[in-house]
Amino acid sequence: MGNREDLLAGARKVILERGVAKATARDIAAAAGVSLAAIGYHFGSKDRLVTEALSEALGNSMGEAMDELIAAGTGKSPLEGLAVLWNGMSAVFAGNHEAMLASLENIVRIVRSDEARAQLGDQLSRAFVDLGAHVQAAHPELDPVQAAAIGRLYFVLAQGLGMLWLLDPGQVGIDGDQLTVAVQALAGT
Repeated sequence: MGNREDLLAGARKVILERGVAKATARDIAAAAGVSLAAIGYHFGSKDRLVTEALSEALGNSMGEAMDELIAAGTGKSPLEGLAVLWNGMSAVFAGNHEAMLASLENIVRIVRSDEARAQLGDQLSRAFVDLGAHVQAAHPELDPVQAAAIGRLYFVLAQGLGMLWLLDPGQVGIDGDQLTVAVQALAGT
């Protein structure tokens, strides 16, 4: 690994151990085995490093798990695929508990920084596109606009349900079966 990758790994390690507020640039550099100046060189600031490290870690872990659940819905109707995905999300949340806590802590910092919001906005756009592509692959009967909208819906629901899950671990405000009943009722079917 290069210094950049070492810094991302070091930041994730320190953040998961201590939380975002207590993670210092010095601690991150020490965990990465690089100089403090390397943070500025590769990321410009500790805040940019933290945002990227958390987005990458949580995005990869949760994103890959969601992609697998979306793929598990292949051959089913999109509504049945929704149930498969949401019935598996409690396990995804449980497997990412500490990263989700750190991400929640980081959101407060991001909301207060125009630069951090712009950085996160770029990452969100990629996440929406990726999820839409996975929905399209699992449900080729959908047109690209429908698949993109469903991918975005999945992302938004995961964020909201993830926050609720953190408040009451092990519980999700709505499971996949309940969600499909709600969607059917909204659609009038």
